[in-house]
Amino acid sequence: MRNFISVNDVNNISELIQKAFEHKKSPYSNKSLGTNKTLGLIFLNPSLRTRLSTQKAAQNLGMNVIVMNMDKDGWALETQDGIVMNQNTVEHIKEAAAVMGQYCDIIGVRSFPKLIDKEEDYSGDFFKKFVKYSNVPIVSLESSTLHPLQSFADVLTIEETKTKPRPKVVLTWAPHIKALPQAVPNSFAQWMNAYDVEFVITHPKGYELSKEFSGKASIEYNQDAALNGADYVYVKNWSSFEDYGKVLSMDSHWMMTNEKLKLTNNAKVMHCLPVRRGIELADEILDGPNSLVIPEAANRVWAAQAVLSEILKNNF
Repeated sequence: MRNFISVNDVNNISELIQKAFEHKKSPYSNKSLGTNKTLGLIFLNPSLRTRLSTQKAAQNLGMNVIVMNMDKDGWALETQDGIVMNQNTVEHIKEAAAVMGQYCDIIGVRSFPKLIDKEEDYSGDFFKKFVKYSNVPIVSLESSTLHPLQSFADVLTIEETKTKPRPKVVLTWAPHIKALPQAVPNSFAQWMNAYDVEFVITHPKGYELSKEFSGKASIEYNQDAALNGADYVYVKNWSSFEDYGKVLSMDSHWMMTNEKLKLTNNAKVMHCLPVRRGIELADEILDGPNSLVIPEAANRVWAAQAVLSEILKNNF
């Protein structure tokens, strides 16, 4: 593995899962692996779990970590080629990424979509340019379309808690007060399709994800029907892909509650966090025995550590 942008960068998911659990069992056993290596964490958008977990993972491997919040500390980046920079951008990504590559051995980048231009957001151009110009391995800390470190942690959480070889996993849309990206649901769908589960996506009509990511998942517009017999319920809001970036519904009946859980096989409930209590998920679930949101967040460390260790082993 050189870069970690999506599940497609993983040669063998089962092996990577086992390596993550080995790190969880013995966090400091590979502490010399990252000695004298530097991880740069570049954030163009806010972060809590991604920043802290990836920084902790790197430290467990003996790496130095540099964190930069570009929205507060850096220059406004230009990404278009051949443009005359006579507006509000100050530095081109060609120079910025190249310079970062001089200071860092691995770079993690987080950049949300604008939710205005579907073609621009889904082109992956921003990350492709970081890969090209930095000339060092790149780890996605969330892109316009995917959040692979989150999804890998989700897989770890299911793997260590499942009670049957092939559980039923339901990704359900939830209401929210504003338009959110499709990155987390896209990524979760992509990883579930590569993992051995029965996978169903449920949402109101108009919230279909790109088939590039939803793949072979069953699509169900009736949430109650989708939840029937579910072993895991992954709750997440996203804006429309087809009517790009738009909020088409705020139907409060899609919020997960204990009453809805009665339809499931006593399902465990997951969410990437942060979560809007009383809108996406009821307090009774978040504070109840079926919630996996904290163990899921804790697994972010081991997901990141497994990825970073593989990059270190294969590139240095």
